[in-house]
Amino acid sequence: MTYFADILTCLANLSSDEVFTPPSLANQMLDLLPEELWSNPKARFLDPACKSGVFLREIAKRLDKGLESKIPDRQERIDHIMKHQLFGLSITELTGLMSRRTVYCSKIANGKYSVCTVFDNEQGNIRFRRIEHTWQDGRCVFCGANQEGYDRGPDLETHAYEFIHTQNPEDLFTMKFDVIIGNPPYQLDTGGSGRQAKPIYHLFVQQAKKLNPRYLVMIIPSRWFAGGMGLDDFRAEMINDSQIRTIVDYIDARECFPGVDIAGGVCYFLWAKDTDGDCKVINVFKDTVYESIRPLNEFNTFVRLAPAVSILRKVISKREEPMTRIISATRPFGLQTKDRPDGNGMLRLVTSAGSGNIPLERVKSGYEMIGKWKVMTSKTSHDHAGQPDKDGKRRVLSRIELLEPNAVCTESYIILGAFDNKSEAINCLVYARTQFVRFLISLLSFSQDITRERFAYVPMQDFSEPWTDEKLYQKYGLTPDEIAFIESMIRPMDASAEKNDE
Repeated sequence: MTYFADILTCLANLSSDEVFTPPSLANQMLDLLPEELWSNPKARFLDPACKSGVFLREIAKRLDKGLESKIPDRQERIDHIMKHQLFGLSITELTGLMSRRTVYCSKIANGKYSVCTVFDNEQGNIRFRRIEHTWQDGRCVFCGANQEGYDRGPDLETHAYEFIHTQNPEDLFTMKFDVIIGNPPYQLDTGGSGRQAKPIYHLFVQQAKKLNPRYLVMIIPSRWFAGGMGLDDFRAEMINDSQIRTIVDYIDARECFPGVDIAGGVCYFLWAKDTDGDCKVINVFKDTVYESIRPLNEFNTFVRLAPAVSILRKVISKREEPMTRIISATRPFGLQTKDRPDGNGMLRLVTSAGSGNIPLERVKSGYEMIGKWKVMTSKTSHDHAGQPDKDGKRRVLSRIELLEPNAVCTESYIILGAFDNKSEAINCLVYARTQFVRFLISLLSFSQDITRERFAYVPMQDFSEPWTDEKLYQKYGLTPDEIAFIESMIRPMDASAEKNDE
């Protein structure tokens, strides 16, 4: 038997921002749609971010089979599907050529080798038009791109994607679509400190909803679950949208996109117009699948794993203040990561490169904490890009240690609390090391950054007494199954292990 490899399974991704979709994944997404679509000769499909053309190709295969009885002639059927049912906007000129080659079997839609015989132009229905950004105060008003980095000459791609660079997306094709499906670009470099990137995938989702399709299916990073980086409004919009029927969430993105490391994982969803109700949530990690049907807006953020919901309910029912009340903001003493000791002064400065003395004059904020005992942790998660280890467990927090009075730190760290006496500080430190606390942090941690906001679910305790996992499990009435779930997700952390990891 001869085996013919599918070329679309062999494409290498150029970056983790614009990721090619494997055919198997595209079909999993298409499986969310109702079966009757494939036998409907009037159904229209749009991929607003074509890269390889895989979605349109797999749709064409389904329509080709589903329309056999209605359009028996094969060539007439193919011409109808290509001309009247499949539409796409490519993200670059190159991906336009690739997509047309995938769908039409020719990069030229009306060329000699095209499987469609009725197009009168080279692009067919898979279009690419070079779009320029619209600049205002150094940023694009549509996508937020940095003018310094993206105001390019005619020889370079602008990355001004046509679908999201208009206030009137309905004018792009002047027709209604039954299905909008795709895998949009994820982010753009903003030119900021540390080469931070601005998410843009949510703009494709929002623009698609403006077109009011019957169904919307997209695969996007899961980081929107926790918000941040301009995603707070999008998160609120998504969790309050009762038309989202299904979310399939991959905790490790490499299970969807082999070799691609996307912080926080990826998810795809089905949005169905004129429906209402709870959402089916499916979480996948290695050989474990969690499935639940629940409202997405039970909490202020989307809680990813179904077993975590019952635990969080018990914690919140105590109505205790969150630990965020005593945690510092980023850059607790106004000192940047690059700041270093100069050997002078009475304060000890802790940096990622070591420690040494500085004078009080160099401190710009956090004066009220200087004379106290402090608990310090790294603002960078121990887990690479928020991913579990090979055993499916996370540690979440990296370096945690006690800072004595007259010790300060750079913005490489945040302060988890400042106390008048050493024993309370030690109790806070031990509390932060518990699997219980780090589990609650992990519910809001989808990237490398550990900030005050990640502790929103962590309750304050009386730090005049020590806290252990066993004591916390008892206080919050966790069941053996809930305890086992926490301990299956979070690995133990103690002082000796921490020193070995640093």
